[in-house]
Amino acid sequence: MRAPEKAQRKLGEALCEAGLISADQLRIALIEQEKKKEALGRILVALGFLSEAALRDALAETFGHSAIDLSLATVDPAALALIPENLARRLRVLPLAYDAAAAHTVLAVADSHDLPGQDRLRAHMERQNGREIAFSFLLAGEAEIEAAIDRCYGHSLAIDDILARLEAGDGAAEGVEENLYHPVVRLVDAILIDAVKAEASDIHFEPEAGFLRIRYRQDGILRQIRSLHIACWRALAVRLKVIGGMNIAESRAPQDGRATLNVSGRPIDFRVSSQPTLHGENIVLRILDRQKGIMPLAGLGLSESARRLIDQMLARPEGVFLLTGPTGAGKTTSLYSILHHLNSEAIHIMTLEDPVEYPLPLIRQTSLSDAIKMDFADGVRAMLRQDPDVMLIGEIRDAATAGMAFRAAMTGHRVFATLHSNSALGALPRLLDLGVSAESMAGNISGIIAQRLLRRLCPYCKAKAPATTKERQMLGINAEDIFLFHPAGCEHCRFTGYKGRLPVLEVLRVDGRLDALIAKRAPLDALRQSAVDSGLVNLAEDGVDKVKRGLTALEELGRVVDLSERM
Repeated sequence: MRAPEKAQRKLGEALCEAGLISADQLRIALIEQEKKKEALGRILVALGFLSEAALRDALAETFGHSAIDLSLATVDPAALALIPENLARRLRVLPLAYDAAAAHTVLAVADSHDLPGQDRLRAHMERQNGREIAFSFLLAGEAEIEAAIDRCYGHSLAIDDILARLEAGDGAAEGVEENLYHPVVRLVDAILIDAVKAEASDIHFEPEAGFLRIRYRQDGILRQIRSLHIACWRALAVRLKVIGGMNIAESRAPQDGRATLNVSGRPIDFRVSSQPTLHGENIVLRILDRQKGIMPLAGLGLSESARRLIDQMLARPEGVFLLTGPTGAGKTTSLYSILHHLNSEAIHIMTLEDPVEYPLPLIRQTSLSDAIKMDFADGVRAMLRQDPDVMLIGEIRDAATAGMAFRAAMTGHRVFATLHSNSALGALPRLLDLGVSAESMAGNISGIIAQRLLRRLCPYCKAKAPATTKERQMLGINAEDIFLFHPAGCEHCRFTGYKGRLPVLEVLRVDGRLDALIAKRAPLDALRQSAVDSGLVNLAEDGVDKVKRGLTALEELGRVVDLSERM
């Protein structure tokens, strides 16, 4: 239900006055609103002109309501009992509190002007309680309400019940493609919803001789979630391929697909990959949550010295900026954070990715695929004709791409790219191996960051204990009264002791002295000494600092970073 037109205009004017949207963006949204007959705020969010949180706060200020962040809210079970889940979803409301003595209910709503919806709610609650109920409202975003309904009511897809039907013989693959009520369809939906709620990055469907193993990758570690009878796998595989837009008749060749589904009120992208194995097709889904994938630089947990060096590197108007590390080290996420930091209407940013993981406003993003017959080198050559200020190259993997990246840097562009090497200084010999001359590198590299991801200790249950002699030696601490934190386990972290991840970085700013050594093809030891003299902090040292600060555990650091020299 849309708010009255007068209120819609008032909201649009308030958003423009606050500088949250431009007059052009408001005009575009009003045109779309006339076509779709939807609320102006919903149109602005759908177009990417405004975030849900910003809309929530603007609505609250414009119409005199209070706003609420539902991710931090606690909900009264008595209030939930007043409104069934299907009605709450239909009207986009979440009951937060109920005072039986005063017959008063507090509701989180996305649209405080939905008078017919409020009348319907009031009538339902009065029928249920036999008395008149008063309302008060707190404003929240639509996606926030959907996610909170999922969290508070629990989704209606019960995996065990669905499995009982499948095991009773209702799991044939026929009809899975088009029947949205098929138990296999509901089982896949339940698994996807559960994985998103568990903040997993990947879902692995792994067939064995007699069973199907399902694992989630959470905080970089695979954990088995369920085991199903192998008879279920054929129908599940068909459904997963349908979701990914893949050929369901092909099972002997690898395939790739992609899907966007609405989970907990927000769009979630899934990259689907199938690989033939001894016991059938292995299917892996990569979960790409747009809201969580793009993190501001301040949210990366950078030390003051690292942030200062990165700011100096970003201040250069040209040059190649490299992020190195193994697969899964968070390189692309960090590059997106940097692009988000640079992004504005004043500069033209273009990317070349394989594939595009997160859509970004204002940025021209190109996804490589076999269908368009273009590789990274061809893509960079084409982008240079588009007058970019900043370019992102998903990966430098061959001589042609490396050559085009440095050619772009030498013609005054800022080029961001990823490269596989074990350390920041290790990127230099890797570039030489790819055919980039020392003369081309000297003066054209603004900086190199080596990155790894560590699991972050759960703040609710991390345990404090005195450091052992070996731990003090590895940390370089002589004092004996030192305490370190270790994982314990609780409901918040699913009893793993860890919740979330944080990067450890090796930030190398290429200054004039290092440029001179690169041009002379100085040995790696000389380059390392120059970098250390300029303040280089290696991965192990940055990780040790995070251990001392209680952000992660020493055993977790040793899992990811080589600490053998400290033993």
